[in-house]
Amino acid sequence: MSEEIKERFEFILDSIVIIENRFLKIKFPDDLINSEDGITILDSIAMRLQAIGDNVKSVVKLDSQFLNKYSNTEWEKIMKMRDVISHHYEGLDHEIIFNICKDKLPKLKISAEFILSQLNGV
Repeated sequence: MSEEIKERFEFILDSIVIIENRFLKIKFPDDLINSEDGITILDSIAMRLQAIGDNVKSVVKLDSQFLNKYSNTEWEKIMKMRDVISHHYEGLDHEIIFNICKDKLPKLKISAEFILSQLNGV
């Protein structure tokens, strides 16, 4: 089971890196909606955030207690954002996505790297 959890966190970390690279062009929230390129970036980032949330949910299904060891990360909010993107995409707020990328993802990246280092026995 820990191998599958490890694979989930590898995917989460890969997705964060992809988001970071796509987000490099974005300086202001409105950059996500003021051009075709911005909208494409918004859509692609939202898809990756949705996938991150799916993988967090999968970890919970595999081991309902696993994430309790890492309570400094807002796992519930990550899973709820996945639900918002999945079920209410038309109402998705680009400013929230901007703030997630700017403020929340760096912290999630640190958590994912830490969890992977523990799972790898480093």
